[in-house]
Amino acid sequence: MDAYDALITELRELALLGSISSALGWDEQTHLPPKGADHRANQISYLAAMQHRRFTSPRIGELLQAVESSDLVKHSDSDIAVNVRETRRNYDKARKLPESLVEEMSRHSVLSQQAWTEARKRADFPAFVPYLERTLQLKKQEAACIGYTTQPYDALLDAYEPGDTSADIARVFEQLRGPLVDLIRRVGESRRPAPPVEIMQRTFPAAAQEAFAKEAAARIGFDFDAGRLDVSVHPFCSELGPHDVRITTRYDEHQFNDAFFGVLHETGHGLYDMGLPAEHYGTPLGSFVSMGIHESQSRMWENLVGRSRAFWSFFLPKARETFSEALGGVSDDDWYRAINDIRPSLIRVEADEATYNLHILLRFEMEQAMMSGNLGVGDLPAAWNERMKSYLGLTPPDAATGVLQDIHWAFGGIGYFPTYTLGNLYAAQFFEQARKDLGDLDAQFARGEFRPLLDWLRQNIHRHGQRYKARELVRRVTGKDLTAQPLLDYLNGKASEVYDV
Repeated sequence: MDAYDALITELRELALLGSISSALGWDEQTHLPPKGADHRANQISYLAAMQHRRFTSPRIGELLQAVESSDLVKHSDSDIAVNVRETRRNYDKARKLPESLVEEMSRHSVLSQQAWTEARKRADFPAFVPYLERTLQLKKQEAACIGYTTQPYDALLDAYEPGDTSADIARVFEQLRGPLVDLIRRVGESRRPAPPVEIMQRTFPAAAQEAFAKEAAARIGFDFDAGRLDVSVHPFCSELGPHDVRITTRYDEHQFNDAFFGVLHETGHGLYDMGLPAEHYGTPLGSFVSMGIHESQSRMWENLVGRSRAFWSFFLPKARETFSEALGGVSDDDWYRAINDIRPSLIRVEADEATYNLHILLRFEMEQAMMSGNLGVGDLPAAWNERMKSYLGLTPPDAATGVLQDIHWAFGGIGYFPTYTLGNLYAAQFFEQARKDLGDLDAQFARGEFRPLLDWLRQNIHRHGQRYKARELVRRVTGKDLTAQPLLDYLNGKASEVYDV
C-alpha cells in the first residue's frame, strides 16, 4: 500500500498542474487579450513540459512496478487495479513522446487557436495555413512516436477513444450512411409543409437568452455554485477540478438555436464532469472513460431531452414569458417542428440530428487524408466544398462557414470528430435503456423533473470513471453491444412526427 499511496499522491499533484493549465486555457478562450497569446503559449507549454517530465519519470515507473508485482491488483475491477491499469497504459504511451515535442505541441496550440480566431473573423483561410501545416507536422511526429498498426490516424484517435481504430469508426459510419441518406431523401420528398424555422430567426435579445439558458441548465442539474457560463468564439466545457466546471456558448440574437442548444450540449458535458467521483480526483477512476461517452452525455441532453416535446411542455411557457414579442402566437406544434427541422445546413454545431453525422463523416475522411499525406493543407477548402456538395448539397460561400468553422484542428484535436457520432450512438442506446428502467420519462420531463434521469446517468455511467472501456460500459448498461439501431429508430420516429414520413 505504501507504493500505491505514493503513486496516488503523484497523480493528484500532476492533476493540480493539469488544472492550472486548464484554467489558463479557459481564460485564453474567454478573456485573453490578443497580444497576450505569445506569453500564454509560453506558460502553457512550460506547464505541459513540467507535467510530462514528472509523469514519465522513473519514479512513476518504479511505483507502478511495485504495485503490479503485489496482490493489490489481483481483482481486475478493484479500485486499485483500475487505477494501476490505466496509469500504466498512459505512462507507457507518454514515455514514447519526447518532452520537446510535448512542449512544442502545447505552445503551438495556443498560437494556432489565436490565429484561427482572427482568420475565422475575416474568413481568411490562407492566414491560417502556416499554423495548420505546423499542426499536421507535429501530429505526424506524435503518431510516429506512439506507433500504429495500419495508419497514423489511429494513434491520434486512441487519445480520444481508447482501443478504437479508424476501421472501427468506418464500420459504424457504414451502418448509418445508407439509412441516413434514405431518411434525408424521404424528408425532402415530404408533402407536409416545412417547419416554420423563421421562428428561430426572430429577435431574441442576448441577455434574455443567457438568463433563459442558465435557468434550463440549472433545472436539469448544472450546479452554478460549482460552475459558470461564459462566452467564447467556439462553445466548450472545461473541468478545472472538483466543483469547478466552466461552460461557454456564443449568442446570435437572430438564431435562438445556436446558443440555447449549445448551452444544453455543454451542460451535458458539465454534468458528466460534476458526476465523476471527487474522492478519486486525479486518478483514472475520477476521469471520463472516453470522448465518445462524454459526447453521449452532451448529445443526450441537447437532443434526446432538449428537443423533445415533453421538455418544451415545461419550458415553452417560460420561453413565451421571456421572449414575448418573438413567441407571441407561436403554437406548441409549430415550436416543436421548428426546433426539429431536418434540412442540410453549413454549420456543424447548428445541424439537425439527421444530417449532423454527415458533417462528421466529412471531417473524419479529411482528417485521415491529411494524416496519410493524400490531402495537402492548401487543398482543404476545395476538398471541403466538394464533400459538402456531395453529402449535403451545399457549397459554403466562404471559409468561415466552411473549412474554418471548427476550432478542433486549431488546437490539434485531430481524431476528435468521430467521437461526436459515437456519442450520438451511445446516447440513443443509453436513453433507450433509461426509458425501460425509469418508466415514463416524458411525463417526468413535462413536470420539470429531470433528476431521475441524471441520477440514472450518475449511477450507471458517471461514477465508474475509467473502470470499464467504452464498449464494455455500453454492454453493462444496456446488455447489448454498440449498435446503430436505437439512433436510427429515434431519428425515424422524429421524422415521422415532424414530416409524416
